[in-house]
Amino acid sequence: MKGMEENQKDALREICGRFANDRTRLMDILLEAHRRLGGVSGQAVELIAQTLRMPRVEVESTLSFYAFFTTKPRGKFVIRLCNDIIDQMHGAERVGHALCEELGIDFGQTTADGTFTLEHTPCIGMCDQPPAALINDRVITNLSGDGAREIISILRKTGSLDHLNLTLGSGNNSHPLVRSMVRNNLRERGQVIFTPLARGSALGKALAESPAEVIKNIKVSRLRGRGGAGFPTGMKWEFARAATGENKMIVCNADEGEPGTFKDRVILTEAADLAFEGMTIAGYAVGAAQGILYLRGEYAYLLPFLESILGERRAAGLLGRGILGKPGFDFDIRIQLGAGAYICGEETALLSSCEGKRGDPKNRPPFPAQSGYLGWPTVINNVETFCCVARILENGPGWFSSIGTSDSTGTKLYSVSGDCDRPGVYELPFGVKVADLLSMVGAHDTAAVQVGGASGQMIGPGDFGRTLRFDDLATGGSIMIFNKSRDVLRIAEAFMEFFCEESCGYCTPCRVGNRLLRDRLGQVASGKGRSEDLDYLKRLAETVKMTSRCGLGQTSPQPVLSTLRSFRSEYERRIKPPVADLLPTFDGAAAVAVAESLAQRRSVHFGK
Repeated sequence: MKGMEENQKDALREICGRFANDRTRLMDILLEAHRRLGGVSGQAVELIAQTLRMPRVEVESTLSFYAFFTTKPRGKFVIRLCNDIIDQMHGAERVGHALCEELGIDFGQTTADGTFTLEHTPCIGMCDQPPAALINDRVITNLSGDGAREIISILRKTGSLDHLNLTLGSGNNSHPLVRSMVRNNLRERGQVIFTPLARGSALGKALAESPAEVIKNIKVSRLRGRGGAGFPTGMKWEFARAATGENKMIVCNADEGEPGTFKDRVILTEAADLAFEGMTIAGYAVGAAQGILYLRGEYAYLLPFLESILGERRAAGLLGRGILGKPGFDFDIRIQLGAGAYICGEETALLSSCEGKRGDPKNRPPFPAQSGYLGWPTVINNVETFCCVARILENGPGWFSSIGTSDSTGTKLYSVSGDCDRPGVYELPFGVKVADLLSMVGAHDTAAVQVGGASGQMIGPGDFGRTLRFDDLATGGSIMIFNKSRDVLRIAEAFMEFFCEESCGYCTPCRVGNRLLRDRLGQVASGKGRSEDLDYLKRLAETVKMTSRCGLGQTSPQPVLSTLRSFRSEYERRIKPPVADLLPTFDGAAAVAVAESLAQRRSVHFGK
């Protein structure tokens, strides 16, 4: 490792030692190395591999997978401008132009003095206050071109993010350990998530019962997972408790990377105690001694605050050994930070990431409840689900099941963004009609609603009478609203571009099929499509959906399938009339342009 300075070697060895030279903590080691050294060079990879006693290729594999990692030094300030569809609608392109002009570089480049790196990034969970960006771990919201220029000027003069004149946001966003300009935009508080909880009260009631009785309460409440799929929570816990294995694990999925989703951000800011209480109850019910909260890298600004809450719970006897005086009940939680990979929202990919690996999805069966983290039986639920668990134990399963509908009990959090007057988070009982939600959020002249994020479905006015529940319109929480000035096919194309970027590339249907869908959809959206393209899109989308390995590929064709179903007229009005004997995608005029120039006359076939 010639050429590597001794202080860098010492820093890397110290970082590895801080995590007990544990190869399963490779994500944390790489994150800390980036924070202190600005990147992980080839020599650093070699040293980490030697120290952790693992093959170099495994370190490189993890390093190359995540968007926030790099082998080349980035600037002191890494500016990641969000370019999801909502931010684009609110002026992200203008902000991007201003940043490029002010810095004298393009996206993907670093200034010559090594101070600034400029990048695009997908949804960072700020769609209720766009355009937004990350500067290192600092969130900047409601950006404008002039505001972006001012930020660059301040950073050049002071060299510190602490000198940015940012108005602190609402609630715990102004906490000394957060100090963020993010606003909660919590528009509607319901009965479940955002009602105050006396710390430890739900856990105390759980410990007064047997683990089997706790699981029975969850089953009686008919709680279904809030991630979108809606699997019965009690049944999942029962499977994990019955599975053989000396060690078991509880994992909370806080990697809400689905475009347009930001409800977990608000829960973790204002009700993290409730989620941690739910995780601890799950540990007791399943027989687990360890828990992991997987926090998306874009929410790193919340990490010190969340760690402080865990510390307070340990000091209060709510985590650690003999919790609340219960002999043999030892349970603790650590936080695993992600590093920018949408695929890690898929539960098996998330487990791979927790193990320090690439976020590659795993084949099922076995399911995580049978063999998950490190092969242990593992319960994975999202933040909102664990919050519901704590509330069920506090107030009883009958109380919870009386809210919502028979097939979808309790409340649901909706992250509402787009063309409306009051974007933000709404906690509402299941069964609300889309039309009523649109009225509540101040949406006008609405042409389309994207339910469930990019992987959900786009509906038109004819479906606004449908209800938000598992057996009608299911959603993990994202509700994006588009008025009649928006082009639904261009929106679908943007979603397909997102999936092309976020595919892990493992299986051909997802890796190749999504690109073919994006390209053909773009062709139709540009008015260059043929009637046969509609059948092609449908057949290909169904193939990708049926043959992809994991949930990303199985849902990625939804932008095409749902717009074909709800907005077919938008496709049909852009279809060009057939021309005999020509390939549908062949542009004859462009093909003979050079020959026309040489002959100095127009073609008799294509010049009309």
